[in-house]
Amino acid sequence: MHDIRTIRDNPDAFDAAMARRGLSGVSSEVLEIDGARREKIHAAETAKAEQNAASKEIGAAKARGDEAEFERLRALVADKKSDVARLEQEAKEHDARLTELLMTLPNLPYDDVPDGADEDDNVELKRWGSPRDFGFAPREHFDLPAARDLDFETAAKLSGSRFAVLSGAMARLHRALAQFMLDVHSAENGLTETITPVLVRDEAMRGTGQLPKFAEDSYQTTNGWWLIPTAEVTLTNIVAGHILDEGYLPRRYVAHTQCFRSEAGSAGKDTAGMLRQHQFEKVEMVSVTRPEDSEAEHARMTGCAEGILERLGLPYRTIVLCTGDLGFGARRTHDIEVWLPGQNTYREISSVSTCGAFQARRMNARYRADGGKPDFVHTLNGSGLAVGRCLIAVLENGQQEDGSVALPEVLAPYTGGRTTITAEGVLA
Repeated sequence: MHDIRTIRDNPDAFDAAMARRGLSGVSSEVLEIDGARREKIHAAETAKAEQNAASKEIGAAKARGDEAEFERLRALVADKKSDVARLEQEAKEHDARLTELLMTLPNLPYDDVPDGADEDDNVELKRWGSPRDFGFAPREHFDLPAARDLDFETAAKLSGSRFAVLSGAMARLHRALAQFMLDVHSAENGLTETITPVLVRDEAMRGTGQLPKFAEDSYQTTNGWWLIPTAEVTLTNIVAGHILDEGYLPRRYVAHTQCFRSEAGSAGKDTAGMLRQHQFEKVEMVSVTRPEDSEAEHARMTGCAEGILERLGLPYRTIVLCTGDLGFGARRTHDIEVWLPGQNTYREISSVSTCGAFQARRMNARYRADGGKPDFVHTLNGSGLAVGRCLIAVLENGQQEDGSVALPEVLAPYTGGRTTITAEGVLA
């Protein structure tokens, strides 16, 4: 959420930043509601002062026997009391309107984020690894003989489209990838492994920006809980409502969770295979830092995600998203795209975003340095990685002409030392 004082002090700069995200003249509506709210607050304070002054004069009028003045003052106090209640309620309504409007406005991009309309204007930062020369036409993951235990037909019978049942070698490989990621992030990258709920309240979804604007993208239970779209929601909200000691920062969390997305805005997109699912698993990273540390933390987190791909031997590229492709809560995002030979292209496997104080204001998450005034923390989040998409990349990049798949050596400790999935779908 945005600081109303910043908008008041420099509406032109705010509008210029919003214009980079395709929104024009935003400050005028914000300041109109804010002005009406402040006017009601001032009027309520004035009426309250008049009420208090009249209350003090009532006793004097009674003492000197001035019954007419006593009744006039008593009526005036009653009127002012009614005015105060009405004005305070109107101010409260304006405040709610202002908060709701600010909640729907996206974060402001950093100055170094490239301008652009959509994903075609994203800028590549680096590449690692070279796509393999197969010597045969590589297949997509769902066409590989080794991946016969990716069962979309049974999943459709159980749940409908965009679900998968994994069994045998596919289930073991999926679990191995998640365990490998958790071990690297917790033992080597200094993140605290955390287990969090997958059902959350409205407040948690509001805190990280999923509500109110993107309710249709998530699932809600009949008793009001939301199924998390990512563990960013739970991990970030750990610090909601707290004033942290400076020495407590940075906080670095990692969690492996089920994630749920309705994919409301992606009808007809990536329907084949398990690239885009309603239910999937991710290993999510979240950092909470002092403002002065968040830039370095963004680079560090990007490196953590890239490092997983490098150890798996999967070629990737890292891009910075342009203003037109930037997520709602981000000030800057690095997307990491893994090479999928079956599609002959790079596809997103991680987004690492720095949000500044945007989420912290929504959650009221602050820290205090050496007895000073509390200030808002900065929050960052990123996939480390999307497990299902990583499984796709391992299958497609490791495929052999006979239909088998050679697995990355780093996974051997998690697969019982077995390094191949045969064309019959068996770990060997």
